[in-house]
Amino acid sequence: MSPQKNLRKNNARKVLLGVCGSIAAYKACEIIRRLRGTGCEVRCIITGGGKKFITPLTLGELSGNAVYSEMFPENISYDAHHVALSGWADVILIAPASANTIAKIANGIADNLLTAAIMASEAPVIVCPAMNVNMWNHPANSANVERLKKFGYHFVGPEDGELSCGKTGKGRLAETAEIIKKVLSV
Repeated sequence: MSPQKNLRKNNARKVLLGVCGSIAAYKACEIIRRLRGTGCEVRCIITGGGKKFITPLTLGELSGNAVYSEMFPENISYDAHHVALSGWADVILIAPASANTIAKIANGIADNLLTAAIMASEAPVIVCPAMNVNMWNHPANSANVERLKKFGYHFVGPEDGELSCGKTGKGRLAETAEIIKKVLSV
């Protein structure tokens, strides 16, 4: 490894990427590729819903790291995942963020690895919602988003456009370039 690449690796921003249950989960692949292209180190947590749309194997191959999903895996031989991962991260990025995960975080529910890691972390959190327009506009979701903003969470998107459900409106995951820009600026 050249000294320049070694230096880049040592000074890399450490991004913990949470992938939630949304059709937009496939876009996490491009997000990982682009983050690594800027020199970031990426580790991933995938929720149960996220696994319905993309595999941990794909995320692991692209990130070059193990992918985490279990809060209490049987073969753990080091610090609890949620504490170790939250301490490792310079920034936590949730892309895509589902209405379910937004609600859990806003209400202090730490019942999966991603929500527990977020609650255990002092790193800035960037939330990139992706959901149906009706879900995005629901008063409960709006209240949860406002609550997270008051907590200091950063939001990128969602954008207006055609949604996978056939509707048009706000709910599309933000463009990858906008997400990367935010990760590098917090």
